[in-house]
Amino acid sequence: MALQIFQWFQAHLNYWTIMLLMTIESSFIPFPSEIVVPPAAYFAMQEGSHLNIYLVVLFATVGALCGAMINYYLALWVGRPIVYKFANSRIGHMCLLDAEKVENAERYFDKHGAVSTLIGRLIPAVRQLISIPAGLARMKFSTFALFTTLGAGVWNIILAALGYMLSLSVPQEELLAQIEYYNHYLSMAGYALFAFVIIFLAYKGLKKK
Repeated sequence: MALQIFQWFQAHLNYWTIMLLMTIESSFIPFPSEIVVPPAAYFAMQEGSHLNIYLVVLFATVGALCGAMINYYLALWVGRPIVYKFANSRIGHMCLLDAEKVENAERYFDKHGAVSTLIGRLIPAVRQLISIPAGLARMKFSTFALFTTLGAGVWNIILAALGYMLSLSVPQEELLAQIEYYNHYLSMAGYALFAFVIIFLAYKGLKKK
């Protein structure tokens, strides 16, 4: 599946496809941003490319915000019962959703508040879903948009940096394999960040007591 998406993206690479795929990735449809931003940044660094790596990050971040807004407003308008019903439906399962994943994202949001929309954008499995509890909690949209944009921007800069690094030494035919290889380490770093945030917040909570 990743190979077919990668080949289609490579054949139709422009700022609008970057934005479109990142919108999909950031909504409730599961889609790996790792096969969008790093290849786009990689090709932006090739001689004669029509892409600019800074604009790759910009359009990817705008796309991520658009996708997050879909989740935010769906949760805001339809409410908790319908969100959970959809997550447990056949279509929800096709989107790799279930009630447990939504519940975990909501619990994470409840514990860490607004800043979770920023940190959550950097954590695997939470990144695509963190906008749902923000909508359910009726978080102020300007705050939601600010933290989402910051978090998505940081993540896209990291992915673009990976693409830039690969452009220096990796031939095109090995690009997808190398992206998948480094994605493992990015995921581990995301989980490490998650663990650090949990420990830090727990420590702050204990100090207050």
